[in-house]
Amino acid sequence: MKQLILAAIFSLAGIYTFAQTCVGKWTTIDDETGKKKSTVELYRYKEYLYGKITYLYPREGREANPKCTKCTDDLKDQPLIGLKIVRYMKWDGEEWEGGTITDPENGKVYSAKIWLDPDNPDKLFVRGYIGPFFRTQTWLRVAE
Repeated sequence: MKQLILAAIFSLAGIYTFAQTCVGKWTTIDDETGKKKSTVELYRYKEYLYGKITYLYPREGREANPKCTKCTDDLKDQPLIGLKIVRYMKWDGEEWEGGTITDPENGKVYSAKIWLDPDNPDKLFVRGYIGPFFRTQTWLRVAE
């Protein structure tokens, strides 16, 4: 009985540790150009995962302190630096899901799933959904 309890504790600890591994800073990559776009910091608050933009890579034609002008919710006209684009993601034992991700380029809010590449913990898959349609991006861990 004691061994069963210990095995359960270690199993839960492993799940908790795995769930934590995407916490940190990630470089987002532009789908069209393949260039670095921004740095997003993923963090936990209570049982949820959130993510905010902490850095924007220089881009020709971008204003000095850009805002989310195309957002239509509470993020409308908020500065992109500090913008909480990942919200209310909950760990289901295998991936983060049930929350949303906002694309500040077009202001759209998508249902989302986030999971680590099982072969490379420095790659994160971020999938946004609208109905049955989805797009998956690969984010790269920022070396610290």
